[in-house]
This record gives sequence, structure tokens and C-alpha cells, in this order.
Amino acid sequence: MVVRKGLRMAVMLASVLMMSAAAQAQSNAIRFIVGAAAGGAIDPYARVIADHMAATMKRTIIIENKPGANGNIAIQMVADAPADGSLVWVGTQSMTEINPSAYDNLRWSMDDFVPLIRGVEAPMVLVTHPSVPAKTLDELVAWIKTKPGQLNYASFNPGTPSHFFGFQLNQRFGLDLTHLPYRGSGLQANDLVAGHALLGFAQINNTAPQIKQGNLRAIATTGEQRSPLLPDVPTFAELKHPEFTASIWFGLLVKKGTPQPVIDELVQAAKAAHTDPKVKATLEAQGFEVSGRTGSDALLADIKKQGQRWGELVKAAGFKAD
Repeated sequence: MVVRKGLRMAVMLASVLMMSAAAQAQSNAIRFIVGAAAGGAIDPYARVIADHMAATMKRTIIIENKPGANGNIAIQMVADAPADGSLVWVGTQSMTEINPSAYDNLRWSMDDFVPLIRGVEAPMVLVTHPSVPAKTLDELVAWIKTKPGQLNYASFNPGTPSHFFGFQLNQRFGLDLTHLPYRGSGLQANDLVAGHALLGFAQINNTAPQIKQGNLRAIATTGEQRSPLLPDVPTFAELKHPEFTASIWFGLLVKKGTPQPVIDELVQAAKAAHTDPKVKATLEAQGFEVSGRTGSDALLADIKKQGQRWGELVKAAGFKAD
């Protein structure tokens, strides 16, 4: 009986110690806050980078998806947390550069954050359904003008570059396209392939396979150079329309006031992840260009500069997010 009681006590003590160790590991964990639902384009990026950084830092990194208000729920969560580096915001071009102009009464600004790294970039691509009788930008514009007020342009979300580039297409060429917003790039791409929407600015990573299979036709991309995924497709800049040049990007940020040694450790781990050949190959296979740009001051300055540009388009479009 004494032996059995001793064994039970030993098992209970071991269980308590294991629970205590798990709780300690959890409290020491870093949380990557993603402002979008699981399964979107940003999710695989966050997970592959988190896995590598966790191994480098020998710390647990947990992915938390906090969708809503184009990322504002996630952003506010990080802004309200202690500035200790335990919460890392997985930010995007849309959230950082467009949200400040599209949403009234935000309780955060970019001055509340320190960018760690701009990890991956990708241009958008103007695509059409194959039934559209146009293979070039000039032909597409001419065809649209024969159907004033009859056509839509699909965006992957309201208040995103996909939305505002469509607005700019209307403005630049005197078109009369109606905005048709979707709730995600996957849904937009599916409807473009099905022909429920005939054209739109789409993410290259989930439309390049459809373009190569002939299910969509690429008209032009918005990158500074041609995309390696679509080397035969011209850029808007090549077509003498550089105002359509922009890339979406994903990166990591922390709250301002985070101690510099913590920032330095996160940056070094992030750089190691983005330069790892296996990680790069994984991300490039998803259609991303791995930039791995660091330098908090320069990144923040670029975000603010691009924010002014998008702010003008937001204002011209008369857009305000709910």
C-alpha cells in the first residue's frame, strides 16, 4: 500500500511538473498575430517563417488568426499589448498603407509600431476570362468602352490595392466599370475562372497556375520588373503606365517601445528565416519574391510614403470602410 501510494504521488508530482513546464513554455511563447482567416495567402507565409524563427530562437511561436476589419482587430490587439516583443504583428501592404486612410477613428497609427522585416513581395496581375476578346491592354480598354455600364471589375477585398487599381483603371481610361468586391483572393480567382467576373486585379500567387493552364488571360502585371512566374507578361510600366506600379507585401512588426535587444534578436531570426534556401524555395513556389528587407526607419518611411499615395486614391474613390 505504501509503495502504491508512493507511486501515485510520484505520478501526480510528475504531472504537476509537466504542466508547470508547459505553462512556463507557453508564457515564454511568441505569438504571431495574423489579421486574416486561416487559409488565406498570408497564412502559409506566417507559418513557414514562424517555424524557422522558433528553431533559431529556441522558443515556441504560436500563430493566432484574428480576422476582421481588414486586419484592424489584430493590429489593435498588438497595439494594446505590452511592448515586450511577445506579440508580433504579421502585417501587410494593405493594412499598413491603406487602412489609415480608409478607416475613420482608428486608435492606432504606424508610429505605434517598429517594422522588423519586409519579408515577401508580389505584384498583382490584371486578368480577364478567356471569353474576353482582348489580349493586350489597348484591346481590353477598347472592348470595355463598347459596353459602358455593363461590366464589373472584381477585387479580392474592398479597400485593397485590387479595389483601387480597378478604380484607377476607370479613372485613367475613362471607363464605366462597376466594382465587384469579394471576401478573399481565392473567391475572386474562382469566380474569374468560372466567368462570373470577367476581369480584375488579382494576386499573382493564386492566379499564375490558372493563367498557365489557359483558364485566365494575363494582360499586365504591376511590378517594377516582369514576374518570374509570368515572364511573358508585360508590366504596366512597360506599357507606359507606371502609375499602376505597386506590389503587395507581407512582413513582421512589433509595438514601439519594445527593448532594442529584443528587436535585434527578432530581426536576426527573421533574416535567417528569409535567407534559408529551403524557406526561400517554399515561398517562391507560392508565387512570392523573397526580399527580406530590414531597417526599421527606412521601412517605416516607405510605408508612410506609399500611404500618402493610396490615401489620394482612397479619397478620390470616396471610399470609407464600415
